[in-house]
Amino acid sequence: MKSSIFLALVFMLASCAGADVRPVTDMKGVDTVAYENDLKECQEYASQKPGAAETAAKGGVGGGILGGILGLVGGGTGTKVAQGAGVGAAIGVGGGSILGNKAQEDMVKNCLRGRGYKVLD
Repeated sequence: MKSSIFLALVFMLASCAGADVRPVTDMKGVDTVAYENDLKECQEYASQKPGAAETAAKGGVGGGILGGILGLVGGGTGTKVAQGAGVGAAIGVGGGSILGNKAQEDMVKNCLRGRGYKVLD
């Protein structure tokens, strides 16, 4: 029960921003209509990159396997191995979702910089 609540919380937090990020940009002398069009295009490009859900799933599988192996190597019984796998999966999901979002956010920011905008964050 606790792990499912944790995973739900991780997914909620991870679903923030990603490709939909609106970076802080110096708008002095910028045509806002052109900027909004460029931002939308950059967000569309970034949405093609694996985001939180995809990298969270991969992280969860990898973390679960690693946690189970560590539980087994530590001399654990079936329960300890399962607990190790659960903890590893939760950590993998959290880390994977954060990395997926960051990759998409970075892509939007780099795209805007490439189009000549001064992205401040």
